Amino acid sequence: MNYFTIFASKNNIDDMEFKITDVFAKGFAIGKNENEYLLKSKALFKKHKLIIRVMSEDTNPEYFVNNIPGMMGYYNNIPFEEDPLKELVLTQISVLNTVIAIESEKEINEDQLLLFTDLLSKIGGIGFLPNGTLLDDEGAVIVYPDGKSGPSNFRPQACTHKVMGQEVSSEEGEQRKNNTIAYLKERVIPYTASLPQLPPIEDCQFKTQEDIARRAVALLIVIQFACDVAQGGNVEESRDFFVNMLRTYKVENYLTENERDFLQALEPDVQEAINISWQYEAYWTLIWALGFVEELDFPDEVCDCEYAIQVVSNCETFEQFYLQAGIRSQEEILDEADKIYRYHWACVDSRIQERPAPAGMNESIVMERRRGLFWLIGHRNEEWDTISMDT
Repeated sequence: MNYFTIFASKNNIDDMEFKITDVFAKGFAIGKNENEYLLKSKALFKKHKLIIRVMSEDTNPEYFVNNIPGMMGYYNNIPFEEDPLKELVLTQISVLNTVIAIESEKEINEDQLLLFTDLLSKIGGIGFLPNGTLLDDEGAVIVYPDGKSGPSNFRPQACTHKVMGQEVSSEEGEQRKNNTIAYLKERVIPYTASLPQLPPIEDCQFKTQEDIARRAVALLIVIQFACDVAQGGNVEESRDFFVNMLRTYKVENYLTENERDFLQALEPDVQEAINISWQYEAYWTLIWALGFVEELDFPDEVCDCEYAIQVVSNCETFEQFYLQAGIRSQEEILDEADKIYRYHWACVDSRIQERPAPAGMNESIVMERRRGLFWLIGHRNEEWDTISMDT
């Protein structure tokens, strides 16, 4: 192993030089070129060199655009043995904005690893090993590459810039936020006034009716295949049938990369199948937006899966399905997105406090509906499989 990476959520990187010097000055001569540090060991024998690169969303925005969605997708696909831990990890990844990448000239030894974890503890955040193992800021394993939980009692950390500071305030957004909070008060559901506004309508990138319709049909077909896999059905027969359905409805190009990989896998992962089957709730928001569902009920019971299937199965072609659809107003969709955002905060807060979700909410339903609604409004222009779940 020649690499060790620290990911963090920081308001700035002004103190990084001090932290790096504090950890390494005793054993290394340290040179600096902007945000790159060259470390040469002071030992007479076993000379060693390290390069430490410090990057933030401000200094290297392209790194985060290109790598964080992939990191989110990677851990989303790992079969965590504890679903709550998976959500905590994905939440942490969603608010990362700082990277300290350590490259060693030689294989990293135990003494150097101790130095790296010391730096990790001073910076805060998570440590990433090349095999996919994640460490907390005390060096304890959060999760192994196979999804097995480590001994860490991990809780995400987020800087105020990621949680609050990047908010663009608007009168419309504030009114929508206040309306949702008034609704939550009526139902005695916890809330926090510090949770940011969602953008106003003019700053959203709403999906078109056709995009929503094709995504809905493609997703429903993949969900049906996932249900067969989860129930131990004949994978080959099921795959052939549902691939043919994708072609019949002309929606093959509306699969996500993860869905395509799952559909093509020789031995589809059962846990991934279960995760995809939960996306009935995300699909439910899509057919609500298309007018097939009258209203989004409170997220305490799963949707009507039989009706959800019939919405598409009663149509022989995509064109027939599309002609029956409409599109809800952007105001309605954004109002529901704001509501689910604040529902999710209430669920996460209750879980952290080791209390049941308020008002009987099911957090898995809330998360999947958030996926669908945030995709509909084009939140941060995120892709379906990497919708951030930060609260």
